[in-house]
Amino acid sequence: MGEVLDMAAIRRWCRGAAEALGSTRAEIDALNVFPVPDGDTGTNLHLTVLAAADALDELPDGAGVPDTWRALARGALLGAWGNSGVILSQVLRGLADVLGPLDAPPDGAVFARALEHASGLARGAVEHPVEGTILSVLDAAASACTSAAESSATDLTEAARAAAGGARDALNRTTAQLDVLARSGVVDAGAAGLCVVLDALVAELTEEYPDHYEVPARTPGAPDPVRERSEARNGPGYEVIYLLYAQDEAVHTLREKLDRLGDSLVVVGGDGLWNVHVHVDDAGAAIEAGLAAGRPHRIRVTYLHAGAREPHAPHTGRAVIAVTAADGLAALFEECGAQVVRRDPGAAPPLAVLAEAILAAGDEVTVLPNEPEVLSLAEAAAERAREAGARIAVVPAKASVQGMAALAVHDPLRRFAEDVIEMTRAAGATRFGHLEVAAQEAVTSVGLCQPGDVLGLIEGDVVTIGAGVAEVARHVLDRMLSGGGELATLIIGLYAPPGLAAVLEGHLRDAHPDVEVGVYDGGQERYPLLIGIE
Repeated sequence: MGEVLDMAAIRRWCRGAAEALGSTRAEIDALNVFPVPDGDTGTNLHLTVLAAADALDELPDGAGVPDTWRALARGALLGAWGNSGVILSQVLRGLADVLGPLDAPPDGAVFARALEHASGLARGAVEHPVEGTILSVLDAAASACTSAAESSATDLTEAARAAAGGARDALNRTTAQLDVLARSGVVDAGAAGLCVVLDALVAELTEEYPDHYEVPARTPGAPDPVRERSEARNGPGYEVIYLLYAQDEAVHTLREKLDRLGDSLVVVGGDGLWNVHVHVDDAGAAIEAGLAAGRPHRIRVTYLHAGAREPHAPHTGRAVIAVTAADGLAALFEECGAQVVRRDPGAAPPLAVLAEAILAAGDEVTVLPNEPEVLSLAEAAAERAREAGARIAVVPAKASVQGMAALAVHDPLRRFAEDVIEMTRAAGATRFGHLEVAAQEAVTSVGLCQPGDVLGLIEGDVVTIGAGVAEVARHVLDRMLSGGGELATLIIGLYAPPGLAAVLEGHLRDAHPDVEVGVYDGGQERYPLLIGIE
């Protein structure tokens, strides 16, 4: 029996919960009528826990339990999606607060205390808590766990079972607690996702993994929740989410401002880093409030009523979808035959927008995410499109240069599966790097950087720091080509210094005369230079 919640078990639980939410995502999405009937709660929870699991996978060898809990909580905070995802990230933070500093694995009583703390944190993060939601079910789970721990010398597995059982009982009561749920004959979607997460914990502790995690179906004869979606036109029009670097006292003022602007306000985090979620009619005002409080980034704005339309059947045909933020890159992808979905710099495109674009493109569609943070979203959007009968493949391109390499070998006359294989192979064979300018002092893998320093990165890792763009670019190119390469692709950014392309072409001609060079104007704002080596 795996009854110890040690570092390895935490990782397995988080990955197992992500997989469980992935397998039940569509069922949870179908329940989603509150707070906004946009049908994406299951997807948002899946992406949130997937971000936490990915953060754990990036921990270095030798990381201990405290580091594991911190990484899990931070990964969920940074990767939280939607109202329920933000709340769940606060639940994981609450568990980390209590379980992270322990010298020994928790017993049932300690786990109960952690769950009570998580429940309090989550409720405190929601400006106007509503009963019959994930908060009610979380309270019930914590209460059941505490009662079990107080009644006997309960071990961790029994405590987790009690929490999961209490959550399931409370989940079934949510339909009667909230009118909008009763009208559609559904339980709360976010609460259903929480139950899946707790069930995954029990499965990890007992090593008894179900074939399928239970998600209650709509009450037979009740109106379809889609009706709620088609009639949901009276609430705020936009969901605004952003990460925020700010002091605690500034966040208090921000809460007051955002509460006056809209509803469904949830603010989670601490220690200077926050995740802000709100539904508003004036998205710009919500963002401006964040700017007044601190430094917002990864801003995501989603039109909430896009989900009120039923997905239409896909058109017949083969297509490639490329996601990008820059005008020049968009033009390059379009010239190569791709359809472009635009995103804001530093943010992923709205899920509904990407899913609709995929559906409209054809019945055999390949998606090029071109950024690590877009990859999970693209997978979720692809799942939505597959439900409508389309064949969708996501090529795991983590950089625009990988997407361009994949598109270069795309052949619409080839069988779809073979074409996807060739595109994936081309993307994987392309090493990528980029330059960016440091915005603040930070510790990197090669030392301390100061604001204004130029950082050279290869596949996400800082390999050099310098004062000039050309100097750092030459160093990165030499390092990337030290292992060989036939083609160097240079994509020049919007704020690159004049003459950068000519300088780098001259350097490659002198130092690497056998390498073919392609130079393009990408127009990207954040990175002066993108590099691809094939």
